[in-house]
Amino acid sequence: MTAVLSEPGCRVARVTTTTDRGDVRPEEMEQYRRELTGYCYRMLGSSFEADDAVQETLVRAWRKADGFEGRSAVRSWLYRIATNVCLDMLRSSKRRARPVDLGPSSLVEEFTRSTRSEYEWVGPVPDERVLPTTADPAELTAARESIKLAFVAALQHLPARQRSVLILREVLAWQASEVAELLETSVASVNSALQRARATLAARDVAQTEPVTADQQVLLTRYLTAFESYDIPALVSLLHEDAVLSMPPYELWLQGRDQLAEWFVGPGSGCRGSRLLPVTGNGLHGFGSYRPDGQGGHAPWGIQLLEFRGDRIAAQHSFIDAKLFPEFGLPTHLAPGQPWPAPAPSAS
Repeated sequence: MTAVLSEPGCRVARVTTTTDRGDVRPEEMEQYRRELTGYCYRMLGSSFEADDAVQETLVRAWRKADGFEGRSAVRSWLYRIATNVCLDMLRSSKRRARPVDLGPSSLVEEFTRSTRSEYEWVGPVPDERVLPTTADPAELTAARESIKLAFVAALQHLPARQRSVLILREVLAWQASEVAELLETSVASVNSALQRARATLAARDVAQTEPVTADQQVLLTRYLTAFESYDIPALVSLLHEDAVLSMPPYELWLQGRDQLAEWFVGPGSGCRGSRLLPVTGNGLHGFGSYRPDGQGGHAPWGIQLLEFRGDRIAAQHSFIDAKLFPEFGLPTHLAPGQPWPAPAPSAS
């Protein structure tokens, strides 16, 4: 018998083997990778850490497969392992947040290039990595809401076990008895934890975002054209009057159309000449932004995710991290003269 299992840290590894162990087949575990990634992302607030957690889950599951007695479903068994992995990781990590959670907005002239570690920010996640492959529009809409940046950031304010209870009960629709069995506690304890978690989230006032309409789809195309041509008046005209711009790992965030206009012609002017490729992440549409590399090509700069309110852009969340591009299936460089797809993402 041979088994190929990558250790945590390898984000593309798959569980493969030539034989089964016990009553668990490798492909049976592997089929849960997407939903486990979504669960771990909501728990941890980072797609990178979610990948590592899922890989560690599958490694542990494989090692314990001979002892799996089938008293619970494989799915429940994997979620139990994933929960323990996440709880272990959360014991040694700081609470992740968004720039808007850390203090009031700043002015452009206050920009000092002050940054924080990537381990302190809620990061983006590609939709295709975590959303269910369901044909039910209502289920898909609910799943999108549960990976929105504001919701994931609010989850980070919950103690780890409350976080797990709320995700399992409210997002994944587990029964209280199932959660109690997974956490090895009582139904009363689960219900109490859920009540406290709901109260905390209610105090955070997490607003739902709007699904992209046909008119907003046109807005995406106009944004792409304005940004690539760096037509600042056209770009600013697409923004809501109190639009927000955040740019982790930078601590600063800006609010207001005038401030964003000042940013684009000031510290943000290095984006002149950029090229954009469409992405979807955290239930939002957006783009991978490539800046000129000085040699005729374009280098990866950041992932932009856009929120809409009515017929204007309400927020641009830019994540300045080239490591995100492979996660979103984007090329790591655009060579001089290399063609790239220009249309905006399709509406969903």
